[in-house]
Amino acid sequence: MTKTKKRYCMASFLFACAVVICTISLMFCKPAHVQAASMDPDSITSMDGGGDGTVADINSGNTNGLSISYNNDDGSVSTPIKMLLVLTVLSLAPSILIMLTSFTRIIVVLHFVRTALGTQTAPPNQVLIGLALFLTFFIMWPTFQQINTDAIQPLDEGKITQQEAFEAAEKPLREFMYGQTQTKDLKLFVDMSDETYDNYDDIPFTTLVPAFILSELRTSFIIGFLIYIPFIVIDMVVASVLMSMGMMMLPPTTISLPFKILLFVLADGWNLVIANLVKTFY
Repeated sequence: MTKTKKRYCMASFLFACAVVICTISLMFCKPAHVQAASMDPDSITSMDGGGDGTVADINSGNTNGLSISYNNDDGSVSTPIKMLLVLTVLSLAPSILIMLTSFTRIIVVLHFVRTALGTQTAPPNQVLIGLALFLTFFIMWPTFQQINTDAIQPLDEGKITQQEAFEAAEKPLREFMYGQTQTKDLKLFVDMSDETYDNYDDIPFTTLVPAFILSELRTSFIIGFLIYIPFIVIDMVVASVLMSMGMMMLPPTTISLPFKILLFVLADGWNLVIANLVKTFY
């Protein structure tokens, strides 16, 4: 019953966030260009006189003078299309956040910390995800600023085309991902694709992204192993003491958990973990 309530609360929270984001987007969007023109009453065929004229008007594309503009006078994309693109990006945001940023390494390491401590739900998943999100924004902020300066603002001002904006936004992400991707992982996927590239810029995203994710998983597992070592020592010491006292039926984790938490607090564990985790990206 508790798990069902947690899932229901999480789903309600996500739905509320989506509603708030859509509402804010609609508040800041400009109204769509809608033009309406009146028609000559004599040109309208009455239903009693014959419906062929009405059907002919429909087939010929006559919409009673109502038209919606999907592009501005200068050729740029109109507000409704921009809003559609924004909603599309929002729907893909979780996948983009996981695949192209530092989120994967951070969330895996934080879960290793909780598992090594032996606490089942402390900190809860919502806290870990929130901490991972803000750390991701902190680490990726220079990259996001460069994307905004080189791609988003020029596109909004009409200085560059959409294709040029995508290319400008791709460059900072490539620089970040290349800095975190190990050469052997990149070589693995390049060899499997049976392609040869002269430089790193020629490597497609379909090859770079899986290599980046593989490198992130490897790095996070190495960090998780290092985090586990002191807590394993505590478990072994507690198990040896319990066996020497003849208390073999008592689970060692029950006794070792308070000592793990005490060691973690005295060593300022959260400060050490977060500081060294962030430093791995620089």
